[in-house]
Amino acid sequence: MLNIILNGCNGKMGKTLQKIISQDSELSIIAGIDLNMSSEPVPFKLYMSPLDCETKADVVIDFSRHDAIEDLLAYCVKTKVPVVIATTGLGDTELELIWKASEEIPVFHSANMSLGINVLSKMLKAAVAILEEDFNIEIIEKHHNKKIDSPSGTALLLANAVNEAVTNKKEFIFGRHSKNDQCSIGEMGIHAVRGGSIPGEHTVIFAGPDEVIELTHTAYSKEVFAHGALKAAKFIYAKSSGLYSMDDMT
Repeated sequence: MLNIILNGCNGKMGKTLQKIISQDSELSIIAGIDLNMSSEPVPFKLYMSPLDCETKADVVIDFSRHDAIEDLLAYCVKTKVPVVIATTGLGDTELELIWKASEEIPVFHSANMSLGINVLSKMLKAAVAILEEDFNIEIIEKHHNKKIDSPSGTALLLANAVNEAVTNKKEFIFGRHSKNDQCSIGEMGIHAVRGGSIPGEHTVIFAGPDEVIELTHTAYSKEVFAHGALKAAKFIYAKSSGLYSMDDMT
């Protein structure tokens, strides 16, 4: 039995994880953490802050907010508990805290917990090696109207995957409003669409002379990310300290 603490347990992803974990006899949530306490009864202890948590688990899964990362990592380092960080929209400060924590505990971090997205990033690297010289590359991401960060962490993950494979790194262009010059091979446009209840769609366009290649990943529900996070939790449990990602698991 893998005992889990769920940070952000009352959010949409937290509730999705609660549902999936309840259907798996090998998994159990023994505590939840969320600043917004729910009136709905849950079969585990609830805390408003990681610093209040008195429960010890095998692994922590985090789907919360960027400003909750510091306290969560402090708790995990103090209790020597592995953590899966699936929260998006992290800045340089939070990423530095993750690096520092990984020196003492196992930390799994990915901008997207979908296995498909991480396969797509590997496909991009293979395509870029062949198409870089003659093809423009653009990324379009679509999400629901409640998503706060823009562009998405996943769009940046894909853009960074491209830049890891190119000979000459691309300049990121976030939208093209007010730009009055031609699009060069050295630029990579990243465009965000927000609306309705779109769980997430990412398309990478390779536009060359007289031909276009589009690679698209579509998430039809949030369960995609929950399943990936749980696979990561099972993977990181019992690992030694260090920073792990989807590249280590796929």
